[in-house]
Amino acid sequence: MRWTLKPEPNKQEVAALAKELQVNKTIAKILCQRNITTFKAAKKYFRPSLKDIHDPFLMKDMDLAVTRIEKAITNNENILIYGDYDVDGTTAVSLVTSYLKTIYKNIATYIPDRYAEGYGISYIGIDFAHDNDFSLIIALDCGIKAIEKVAYAKEKNIDFIICDHHKPGKDIPKATAVLNAKQEDCTYPFDELCGCGVGFKLIQALGVSRKQSIEHFVPYLDLVATAIAADIVPMNGENRVLAYYGLQVINKNPRNGIKAIIHQVHKKELTITDVVFIIAPRINAAGRMKHGNYAVELLTEMDFDSAVEFSAAIEIFNADRKDLDKKITNEALIQIIDHKEEEKFTSVVYREDWHKGVIGIVASRLIEKYYRPTLVFTKSGNKLAASARSVKGFDVYNALLACEEFIEQFGGHKYAAGLTLLPENYENFKNKFEEVVSKTIDKKLLTPEISIDATLDFSEITPKFFRIIQQMAPFGPMNMKPTFTTTCVRDNGYGKQVGAEKTHLKLNVFQGDNQKTYNAIGFNLGDKLEIVQNDFDIAYNLDENEWNGHKSIQLVLKDLK
Repeated sequence: MRWTLKPEPNKQEVAALAKELQVNKTIAKILCQRNITTFKAAKKYFRPSLKDIHDPFLMKDMDLAVTRIEKAITNNENILIYGDYDVDGTTAVSLVTSYLKTIYKNIATYIPDRYAEGYGISYIGIDFAHDNDFSLIIALDCGIKAIEKVAYAKEKNIDFIICDHHKPGKDIPKATAVLNAKQEDCTYPFDELCGCGVGFKLIQALGVSRKQSIEHFVPYLDLVATAIAADIVPMNGENRVLAYYGLQVINKNPRNGIKAIIHQVHKKELTITDVVFIIAPRINAAGRMKHGNYAVELLTEMDFDSAVEFSAAIEIFNADRKDLDKKITNEALIQIIDHKEEEKFTSVVYREDWHKGVIGIVASRLIEKYYRPTLVFTKSGNKLAASARSVKGFDVYNALLACEEFIEQFGGHKYAAGLTLLPENYENFKNKFEEVVSKTIDKKLLTPEISIDATLDFSEITPKFFRIIQQMAPFGPMNMKPTFTTTCVRDNGYGKQVGAEKTHLKLNVFQGDNQKTYNAIGFNLGDKLEIVQNDFDIAYNLDENEWNGHKSIQLVLKDLK
C-alpha cells in the first residue's frame, strides 16, 4: 500500500477553528481539509437541516416537467415510469411511482431486461408503451443520450420527461423536459445528485402546488439514501442532507421492502456502509439474477408479509449471485495465471458462459488481487460484452476511447464502463488495451493508495474525540471516514490470526509509555503477523465495537508497516 498524507491546511485557520469550536487541533485540521473553516460552515456540516434542500424549481425544465405531468393527470393519460435495473434506477422508479400513486391512479412501471434490452431506454420499452396506450414516459437514471429513441417515441405520440444525472453529450434529446443538473445551461446549485435524487426533486416540485412542505417528503428518503450510498456519488452538499435524513428513516420507520431486508439480516442500527453492503446488493441481485421489476415490487409493496416473501426470494437471488461471482472470480484468476499474465498492466479475461449479471462484480474482485485496470468479457448474443473497472486515478473511459477501432459500442465514466465488440476483434482489442494502459498509466497508480488525514497520538483518542468523528457521518466520496496513522506502536504479545482461514489479524496495541491498549482488527492482513514482533506504524479508522452490551473504541486497520 502507498501511504499519502493529505496536505497540511493553513495553521492559523486550524488554530482559529479549534478555538471557536472548542475541539482539539486534529479535529480542526480534518475539518479545514474538507473546506469547513468557519463556525457557520461547521454548524451546517454537523447539523444537516431540511432547510438546506434546494428549491426544485431552480433546476432547468422543472416547470415544464410539472406542467406536463399535471396535464396528463387532468386528461386522464396513462403514465409509464421507466428506469434502469440497478439500485439507482429501481429506487428512483419506486420513489416516483409511490408518490404519484398517492395523487393519481393511471401509473405503471417499466424496468428493461438486462439481457434482452440492456441499459437505458430501449425501443422494446417504447413499443410496450405504445401498445398499451401510454402517452407519457418519465425516464429515471437514464435517457440523457437517448436522442434517436426519444425521437422514435415522438413519432408514436409519446412524450418523454428525462430525469438523469449522467454526463450529457453535445446534443440533448428533444424531450418535453430534461432534468439534469450537469447540463451546461442548468444553474441548479448542486450537480452531483444521483438518479433517484433527481426523481426526488421532481416529486418535491409536484408537491408545491399541493401545499406539501419538505417534511411531507421525508418518508421517501429511505430510497434516496440507498441510491446515494449504492451509486457512490459525493457525500457533500445536498446529498449529505438527503442521506442523513434518509438514514434516520431507514433506522426508525422504513418502507416495508427495506424493513423486510433488515428483518432478514437481524441488524439493529444501520450506517451508510451497511446500506452499501446489506441493502444495495440485495436490491441489485434482483436485476442481476432475475429481473429488476422484482426490486420495484419489493420497494413499493404496501403489505409487510408480502414484502417478507419478496425479500426471501431476493435473498436466494443474492446467495446465488455470491456463489456465482466467487466461482467466476476463481476461474478468471486461473486464466490469468495459466496465460502468464500476472506481470501485465491490465487484466482482460473472457469465457463465453460467464453470467453477464455478475461480470462487473468479478472485475472489482480481480482488482483486489491484481491492482490494475480490468475487463471481464462474456458472450452476449453474437457479440462479446464486458464490464470495465479501473484503479484510483486512472481514466478507463479514455483508455477505451483510444481502442474504439475494435469496439462496437461503449459507455460509462472514469472508473467503470461497459462495452461490446465482435468476437474476431477480441485479441486485437486485448493487445491494444494493454498497450494503451502501459503507455499512459502512472506506474505508482498500480499500488493501492491509503489517503491519511492526520497523524494521531493514542493520547488524543478520548470519548469526545470519537463522538465528533462519529458525528461527521454519513461518510462517502468527498467526506470519507477519517483515516489516521500512529507511529511506533506495539502489540501486547497476544496478537493472532483469526477467521476461518486465518486471513484476518487481531491485535491489542499501545503506544510509548501509555499502557492503555486498543483492540485492533485488520481484515485480510493476517499475513502481516510477523511485522508486529517489534515497533510498527499503523493506518486505521476508528470504529465502535459492541460485545455483550459493552461498547468500546476499536481500531480498524487498513495497513501496517
